[in-house]
Amino acid sequence: MSDKDLAAQQEARDAVESAFRAFELVAAFNQEKIDSICEAMAQAALADAERLGRLASEETGFGRAEDKKEKNRFAAEDVWNHFRSMKTVGVVRETDSVVEVASPRGVVAAIIPSTNPTSTAIFKIIIAIKSRNSIVLSPHPSAAKCIAETARIMRDAGVARGLPPEAIHCLTHSTIEGTEALMQHKRTAVILATGGIGLVRAAYSSGKPAFGVGPGNVPVFIERTASVEKAVADILTGTCFDNGTICASEQSVVVDAPIESAVREQFERQGGHFLNLEEAEKVASVLLTPQRTLNAKIVGKSAEYIANLAGITVPSGTRCLIADCAGVGRDHPWSIEKLSPTLAFFVADGVEQGANRYEEILHFGGMGHTAGMHTQSREAAVRYGKQMPAARVVINSPTTHGAIGLSTDLDPSMTLGCGSWGGNVTSDNVSPIHLMDIKRIAFETKPVNKLADIGATARVAAQSAGTDASPAPRPPIRREQIAAMVDQFLSQKIKDAPAAEPVKKEAEEPSPVKTVIHELRPQSLTENGANVSPMDFVSETDVRNAIEKGEKIYITAKSILTPSARDLGEEKDIFARV
Repeated sequence: MSDKDLAAQQEARDAVESAFRAFELVAAFNQEKIDSICEAMAQAALADAERLGRLASEETGFGRAEDKKEKNRFAAEDVWNHFRSMKTVGVVRETDSVVEVASPRGVVAAIIPSTNPTSTAIFKIIIAIKSRNSIVLSPHPSAAKCIAETARIMRDAGVARGLPPEAIHCLTHSTIEGTEALMQHKRTAVILATGGIGLVRAAYSSGKPAFGVGPGNVPVFIERTASVEKAVADILTGTCFDNGTICASEQSVVVDAPIESAVREQFERQGGHFLNLEEAEKVASVLLTPQRTLNAKIVGKSAEYIANLAGITVPSGTRCLIADCAGVGRDHPWSIEKLSPTLAFFVADGVEQGANRYEEILHFGGMGHTAGMHTQSREAAVRYGKQMPAARVVINSPTTHGAIGLSTDLDPSMTLGCGSWGGNVTSDNVSPIHLMDIKRIAFETKPVNKLADIGATARVAAQSAGTDASPAPRPPIRREQIAAMVDQFLSQKIKDAPAAEPVKKEAEEPSPVKTVIHELRPQSLTENGANVSPMDFVSETDVRNAIEKGEKIYITAKSILTPSARDLGEEKDIFARV
C-alpha cells in the first residue's frame, strides 16, 4: 500500500473520531439552534452558488456553469425551505396513543460524485446537520477542490452560529482506501453513497446502514394525447440541463406511432438533430471506450462537442443528438445511459407497447431509478406507472427536474433511492428523516389483562341483586404458570410430529462453475480445453443472472460492457477474458 493510501486511511480515522466528538455536542442542541445553524449554512451556499458552479465546471470539465449554479441554488434554497419547519429535536409527532421522539444517528459518511459535486455536498451537509448529526465528506478525486470549498463555506457559516468546527469535515486525500476506512470506521453511523455501482455496493458491504443510489437510464414515453410541443420542450430541457449529468435526465424517447411525424418535426424545430445511420454509428463509436465502457470524455459535454469528437457536422445551435434505435441491449450502444445530451429514439404503437419497450430499457440498465411520460390521460399515466420498475414516474415534466422535486411535489433531494429494483435500501428521495432514528412511546389501547373490567362488571351485578357482597377477586396468573403451559404445549407438539427421515450425506465436492454459452456468433474460443463463446455485450442483468447461477461470463477485448455491469462483474469476479 502506498504512503498516500496510508495517509488517506489515517485521515479518515482521525476525521471520524473528531466528528464523533462534535456529534455528541450537536446532538444536545435544541431545535432553534439547529435551525439557526442550517439557515446560516444555506444562505452562505446560496450566496456562493454561482462561484461554486463555475469552480465545479472548471475542475471536472462536466456540464455547464450556469446549470450547476441552478443546482446549487436548488440544494441551498429549495431543499432548505422544504425541510425548514421539520421537527428533528425531541417530540416530533404525538397522538393520544403514540409519542414519537427523534434521535440523531451519529457520524454520516458522505460520498460525493464528480457529476454533481457542489450541489450534492450542499444537500448532504444540510440534511445531516438538520437531523443533528455530524458529517465527513469523501470527494471524488476529480472534484476534490470544489467540494472542499463548498464544505469550507458552509462550515464557516455554521461555526459562526455555534456549530463545532469538527462537525463538517472534507477529506483531503481522495483514495479508495481512505473512503473504505471512512465507511468501515466503528464510529461511522450511516453512509450516504452517491457514485458508481461498485462504490455503492462497497457501502452496503461495509456493515453499516447505507443509503446508496443506482445508475439511471431514464426512458420517457410520448403518448398520442400529449401536447407534442410541450413534451419535446420538456425532454430537451431535461436531457440538456447541465449536459445530462443528473442521473434522472432523459436518455431515451419512445413515441406513440400516430404522432411520430409531429414529434420529429418538433425536435428539429427546438434544436434536436436526427443523425443518419452512418452518423449514428460514428457517434456510437465515441460513446464507448476501447474497453467498451462509457467514455468519460463525452460525459457532461455538449451535443456539438460530441459531434466534433465523432467527426461529423451538425447544424449550428444543435442542442441534442438523436439516433433511431432498432432495439435495446448489447447490440445497441445508444440504449445505454449516456450522461450527455444524446437520445435514443424508438416508436411504439399504444401505451402497452410503449410501456413494454421502456420496461425493457430499465431492465437493461437503470432499474428502479426514474421513468417519464407525457400524456393528457391520467388513467394512461397511472397504468403506465404501475408497470414501470422505477421509484419515480414523472408525468408531463422534464424527468431531470421532476425526479429531484424541483418541478413536482416529491421531496426535494439530490440523492434518489432506487429501491429493491436497483439493489437500494429505499425507493425514497432521501431527506433528513432518513438520518434520524424515531423512538415511539406507545400507550395501551387494546388491554390484554381484563381483570379490572371483570371485577367492575361483577360489582355492578351484585348491586343490582340487592347485595353488598363483592365477588372475590380472581387470583392473578403467575409467570411460572404461563411458562409451564407453554412448555407442555411445545412438548406435545414435538411428541406428535412425524419423525424426520435421516439426511443422506453426499460427497462434499465443490460444484464446478458453470459456463455461460451464448450463441451470439459462429466462432468460439478455447479455454482450458473447453470451447466457450464470449459475449459481445454484457448488461447488469447478465451479470446478476450469472451471479445467481454461479456462472462465469466470457469476454474479449472487443466485448461491450455497460458501466454498471463492469463494476458489479469485476467486484464479483464474474468475467473470464479469453
